[in-house]
Amino acid sequence: MNGKPLKSLSPMEYAMKYLALKDRSVADMQAYLDGKEFGEADVDATVARLTELGLLNDARYAQRFVETRTASKPISRRHLYEQLKSHGIGDAEIEAALESVGDETEAENAKAVAEKFLRQFRDLEPQKRRERVFSRLISRGFSYDAARKAYEAALSEEEAWSES
Repeated sequence: MNGKPLKSLSPMEYAMKYLALKDRSVADMQAYLDGKEFGEADVDATVARLTELGLLNDARYAQRFVETRTASKPISRRHLYEQLKSHGIGDAEIEAALESVGDETEAENAKAVAEKFLRQFRDLEPQKRRERVFSRLISRGFSYDAARKAYEAALSEEEAWSES
């Protein structure tokens, strides 16, 4: 930063520093700039300019969010939807981003979670282990039915592996 004191940064300079860390949604940027106590006109003008420049794009933000979130910590479509909503993303952008998370991907994500927690809780008695794995699956937004299928598939795979 060219030696300028933080207090004298313009809304655009604050916005660029905020965007340098990671992609942001329009609502996140508005909230950030509002928190810096800029006037509504300055915030709106800055957000409009960033959008015009392609630096703020909720559709791109939603797509990247879904891609990185499912790769790093698999969760359900429902949870992804809720998280994107909390970032102020509109339904159309969310639906487009979630198209990549079909039923097969959702099942794979649930199974990956089940496998992880089956390993983590392997020293527990079977019923306690099952409860803990189910709890983790449900907390990540998977339905009871999806959790049951994922648990059974992961357990079956684990048993087949231990028998070989």
